[in-house]
Amino acid sequence: MRRLLAATALPLLMALPAAHPAIAQIATPDRPVTDPASLQSPVNPKARAVPVADIGASRTLGSVAWSIDGKQIFVATNLTGRTNIWRTDTAGSWPVQLTQSDDAQTGLTASADGHYVYFQQDVGGNEYSDIYRVSVDGGAVENLTNTPDRRESGMLPGPVGGLVALSTKLKSQGQTNVAVMDATGAVRVLTQEADPQYGWTPIAWIDGGKALIANRDRIDSKVGEVWRIDVASGGATKLIAKADTVYDAADATADGKWIAVNTDVGTGQIHAGLYDVAAKRWTWLKPTPWEQTASLFTRDGKTLIFGTNADTRSTLYAYDLATGAETALPIPPGVNYPVGREPRSPDGRTLMVNHSGADSPANLYLYDLATGASRPATQLAIASLQPDVLPKSTVVTYKSFDGTLVSAIVTMPANLKRDGGNPAIVLPHGGPTGQAQDGYSRYATAFASRGYVVIQPNFRGSTGYGKAFQDGNYKDLGGGDLKDTIAAKDFLVKTGYVDAKRVGIFGGSYGGFMTLMAIGRAPDEFAAAVQWFGIINWRTMYRDQDEELKAYQRGLLGTPESDPKVYDAASPLTYIRDAKAPLLTIQGENDIRVPRGQAQEVHDILKAKGNVVETIFYPAEGHGFQKRENQLDSLTRTVAWFDRYLKPAAGQ
Repeated sequence: MRRLLAATALPLLMALPAAHPAIAQIATPDRPVTDPASLQSPVNPKARAVPVADIGASRTLGSVAWSIDGKQIFVATNLTGRTNIWRTDTAGSWPVQLTQSDDAQTGLTASADGHYVYFQQDVGGNEYSDIYRVSVDGGAVENLTNTPDRRESGMLPGPVGGLVALSTKLKSQGQTNVAVMDATGAVRVLTQEADPQYGWTPIAWIDGGKALIANRDRIDSKVGEVWRIDVASGGATKLIAKADTVYDAADATADGKWIAVNTDVGTGQIHAGLYDVAAKRWTWLKPTPWEQTASLFTRDGKTLIFGTNADTRSTLYAYDLATGAETALPIPPGVNYPVGREPRSPDGRTLMVNHSGADSPANLYLYDLATGASRPATQLAIASLQPDVLPKSTVVTYKSFDGTLVSAIVTMPANLKRDGGNPAIVLPHGGPTGQAQDGYSRYATAFASRGYVVIQPNFRGSTGYGKAFQDGNYKDLGGGDLKDTIAAKDFLVKTGYVDAKRVGIFGGSYGGFMTLMAIGRAPDEFAAAVQWFGIINWRTMYRDQDEELKAYQRGLLGTPESDPKVYDAASPLTYIRDAKAPLLTIQGENDIRVPRGQAQEVHDILKAKGNVVETIFYPAEGHGFQKRENQLDSLTRTVAWFDRYLKPAAGQ
């Protein structure tokens, strides 16, 4: 759950009303509506149910970092079932393990002297990380900051003096600030944010390490400002800002002349521009109706790397600052983005890119900026997860209840009969200010390889389709966005493949909220449900959650005392007693975003009512599961739940 958007009064009805009077068709980029009958289940004699154990054993690509000389790459991945740090030669070698810990280690960066790898690590998923270091040759791990009541994260190494910029947040506060850490681990806070609705992030060092470019963002992601911070004094100067507008710096040239900025000014869609600081003049990239985001400048400052997210599929480009020419990088299609806090090699020649496709689990690719060649630097998937056996995806567009266009990713199993007898699963994403993208999903793979047609809708509130669409579920959580999700189910039924009485719903975080809303407000739509760490009750959320999320909730919903009707109307608690579908809930004990009590509240209500309900808690896990045994157990239980309740014979 990246953000928790607001909710205000929904009609207090147990079933979905025909149409909320305030809801009207929302403009999104033009695209054709998909004929459901055009979808085809491919014939593939190699297709088979991929073992859940194999899916669960595939390694994740976490943080990455270059060594100072560029000859090695440090990778945070769960090769052993824990996300620890490994070292591999850039030219290719067997990976060598540097650290071992039950707690996930992320946010890697090399120290300025090249002797250490810095990383961040929390305790049991509690999201209050300290900064650690380990020698590049392995050995004892040192906790540099050791501040249980303060989070340090987002390290950005400086060009001189061994300083590292980072963000820091106290448990007692909602706001974050920019700080610098020296080689001993001493942290000096530069900004003094007073408003708990705002947070600061360091973006780029400029002027030989004398200053930083930083973003100051409102927690609802609707306002962003770009600032310059003097490192010696902490003095901050506002460079780019406008009321109710997003301006987010992505990078700056080393001399501070140019800032690459992502903004929604003028278009309502995120697009990229170059800001000349001295002249206060903009240069805009070629317009596109789709989301366009700047990433970083090349080390020589002559080229900007940026990407477009065109209806769930991303492409990377190089923009020549001198000529304005835009050239697509020849990286395999799918979801592609520069990875690591410093994706550029020390010599500036190579770019680290995270690449995945619907039939290709994520890998680290190295892209040569001079030759245009790219190659995988890791092989993280287990052998059975090969493209020739995995199910494929299709991006579709359908009209929702009010005519608004909604896109979704459909993963179609092979060798299905179009007889209206197949099971299906709807997967609402988290956020809601997030987006299902057409990359690899272990959930879609597990389900579709077992004969479930899977759809991942980008309901209103999702990113990628413009500001109006992103704001489309503001004050209507579980209303219009739920109707979009039910329309996704209806689309699948119209393909002729799916039995309307054998459709399940599954999501985590905001997707868990949507699952609970669905089975409560539309109790006859889904035959089975699984929710991971979803929200049942905004009142207890406000009481129990971290101060940062509490500040966000307070800014959009008020407080339970000031706006009681808003809280009641936005909570699945209001509707859950009408639920009929068997429900599996899985939750981490240490979750500070959606605290444990949310899952317990769901369980207690439905158990007392006599519903089929099962709830699993994982100790020492937060918002999402880091330990492989819990990743595998949660996926195994989820697949088994749907097999039990959606397939004709139990247990199949």
